Amino acid sequence: MHMSTCEEIKKLGKGIGNDCRYALVQALIKDPKTVSELVAAVKMTQPAVSQHLKILKETGLVTDERQGQTIVYSLNTEYMLKLLSALAKDVERGKSAKVINR
Repeated sequence: MHMSTCEEIKKLGKGIGNDCRYALVQALIKDPKTVSELVAAVKMTQPAVSQHLKILKETGLVTDERQGQTIVYSLNTEYMLKLLSALAKDVERGKSAKVINR
């Protein structure tokens, strides 16, 4: 099942709409990192970092790769670029999500 751009943007918002997850995204911008490197970079506990990484993986913003005994996390920049490109195309075509007046 293919998600609409609106649904994908909602997923993106869930991923980075939390200060802790946004800090993890920022920490991964420069280069991939292990959980212990992320713990040091964002000054959170390992369980908290792992929980936030799980959500970031579910939203498609972060990928992981096993390297021997270690798991290395990186930003899924290809996904983000495709999503933002799709959003830009929707806006250009006038197909952006309708705004509900409250």
